[in-house]
Amino acid sequence: MSGWLDGTADQPARAELGEAVRLSLRSLEHRAPGRSVEVRVPPFAAVQCLDGPRHTRGTPPNVVETDPRTWLELASGRLAWDEVVRDGRVSVSGNRADLSTLLPLVPA
Repeated sequence: MSGWLDGTADQPARAELGEAVRLSLRSLEHRAPGRSVEVRVPPFAAVQCLDGPRHTRGTPPNVVETDPRTWLELASGRLAWDEVVRDGRVSVSGNRADLSTLLPLVPA
C-alpha cells in the first residue's frame, strides 16, 4: 500500500484498498469517539466520530468526504489537512468537520 501512496507501485486490489480504508476509519473512530461528524470515503466506508451533538437522520450537518487515496494519504501523514481542504480534495461541511488535530492516524 505504501508503494502506491508513494507513487512507486500500482494501485492495490480493490479488496486490499477497501480494507485499508475501513481499518483507518476504525482507528479514527477509536481516537475520537462520538457521533457529531460523519467521515465518508466512498465506496468503502463511512463512520461517525467526535464528541458533540449526535446526528441520527437525514444529511448530517458536519461531513467530511474524500476519495480512498486522499484519505489514506491523510491518515498516514503524507498529506496535510489544510492542503487537501484548500485544494478541494476533501469536501468539508459544518463547523465541527475539522480533522486536523486527529491526523495523521499512523506515521508515514
